Amino acid sequence: MKRNTRFMNHSVPKGFRLAGVHCGVKSDPSREDLTLITTDSDAVAAGVYTQNVVHAASVKQNRAKTPFDRFRVVVVNSGNANACTGERGEQDAREMTRLAAKSVGATEDQALAMSTGIIGEYLPMDKLTAGITAAKAQLGTDSTAFDSAVRGITTTDKFVKVASRSIEMDGQSVQVTAMAKGAGMIGPNMATMLCVVMTDAALAPTTAQRILSTAVDESFNCMSVEGHMSTSDTVLLLASGGSGVQLAGPSADQQLQEALTAVCVELARMIPTDGEGASHLITIDVKGCATREDAHRIAKTVADSPLVKTGVAGADPNWGRIVSAAGYAGVQFDVSQLTLSINGTLVYENSMPVAFDDAVVSASIRDNHETRLELTLAEGDSSIRYWTSDLTIDYVRFNSEYTT
Repeated sequence: MKRNTRFMNHSVPKGFRLAGVHCGVKSDPSREDLTLITTDSDAVAAGVYTQNVVHAASVKQNRAKTPFDRFRVVVVNSGNANACTGERGEQDAREMTRLAAKSVGATEDQALAMSTGIIGEYLPMDKLTAGITAAKAQLGTDSTAFDSAVRGITTTDKFVKVASRSIEMDGQSVQVTAMAKGAGMIGPNMATMLCVVMTDAALAPTTAQRILSTAVDESFNCMSVEGHMSTSDTVLLLASGGSGVQLAGPSADQQLQEALTAVCVELARMIPTDGEGASHLITIDVKGCATREDAHRIAKTVADSPLVKTGVAGADPNWGRIVSAAGYAGVQFDVSQLTLSINGTLVYENSMPVAFDDAVVSASIRDNHETRLELTLAEGDSSIRYWTSDLTIDYVRFNSEYTT
């Protein structure tokens, strides 16, 4: 993975320390594969997890613990999902949390674990044991520690994914900083990758769970790459309280909600941008629906259509693929009121094609990384914005060779 410094200006919120090391889960010794994130004292943790009934041991373990207010450490390994590994996998996940907790002077019930990578292989526990010890020795708050921790959660990512916001509350600064991984096996119904959001605000567990779930619905649940829901996906919100700022009233609550949602949306756009083999980010706006659920269903159906994806990959403004995908989404609507624009050019209206310059619209797709599709119905006031990637030959080649 090419290293870059796009995240170097993102500061670690007060009360956190972190590190990433290579311990041998990945074959490349230059790539970190274990990350440790810890808090100086008991903190709040909330989580949202994949809805796949086939899920990793760490998902089962974390779901039983969160939300809670005694969090101290999360250990993340990349390169091995520890999914479909039966009782041994569950024992290994418990051992990971026990070792991580012991390394920072905490108890097993204060620790969480996350795993991502190949499905159906057992964790190399001897390597992870050594890795946790090594990471503990390197815990820090500087850019080097942050850099290594971010890289330690990645797998097929071409670039690291980090976002942050700083907000003022009662004259004091509150930091929200997040890291995520994800490029393939992305199909929302949360979560669809790994993500850790850290804040130094002081939150109650119920508040943390509520604002995280809201942010996820507006971001990670509004994206896909190929629509394949993963087994290991987890989004954690960790609140250290290190800033000393307590949420006081609806205004402060909303302020933090907006910052958290903005961070998650920024990361959600990065994941399909980094979609394996992708050449385009596709932004889909669906407007005028009776309910948000209807808008989401239409957007997701369009986003997951291989014909829509390949059309964008080939810079082909084939609008028939888009409107027909909307039509089989399972949402009833007045087709005579449906309109579609591609990159701001109206191409379909009132059940009929609209004259437009194919070459111009094709060039607008080919010459820009982002393609915007806007579907407008006349059923109500609900809308949604959704992100996906195109489908290229490189995606097929990469995933056909992934485990070999």
